[in-house]
Amino acid sequence: MEEEQLSRKTENTAFQCEHCGFTVLPLNNGSFRNHCPNCLYSKHLDILPGDRASQCKGLMKPIGVDYASKKGYQVIHQCTKCSYTVRNKVATNCKQEDQLVQFMQMQTK
Repeated sequence: MEEEQLSRKTENTAFQCEHCGFTVLPLNNGSFRNHCPNCLYSKHLDILPGDRASQCKGLMKPIGVDYASKKGYQVIHQCTKCSYTVRNKVATNCKQEDQLVQFMQMQTK
């Protein structure tokens, strides 16, 4: 059975966050949206970026922030179901920027 490849347009679609209910718009800066800009939660859909091959489908909780010189700030997500951990680039210069400062302030309280 052949896997259907998703186009950039298909992958970059609006969705409703399963954690906070926020309506998330597609990114308008040439990248892909894979987490909620409001609460920073994501969903465990991929094994490799963009493959949609994960059977887990658990919510990915933001657990930290990291900085890489080539990628900039990244949110560290951990699956609440299987504990898989991954880094995702922070969305900036777009209609709905990630609420990174708000998240970092909550981490220090």
